[in-house]
Amino acid sequence: MIALHLGALHPVEQIATIVLAFGPFVVLGIVIFFRRRAEARADTPADTPADTPADTEHG
Repeated sequence: MIALHLGALHPVEQIATIVLAFGPFVVLGIVIFFRRRAEARADTPADTPADTPADTEHG
């Protein structure tokens, strides 16, 4: 098969090619970053004062 080359790409075409090639990986990285941050925030216990009336009553 003969490779057909149509010449150099226009700068706008170069940008579009780069965005299409690497854009999904950038978006995936951003999604992973925010999901891990949200999960880490959900795993930490809520800040509650130690001397609340519910904690000090025994009866």
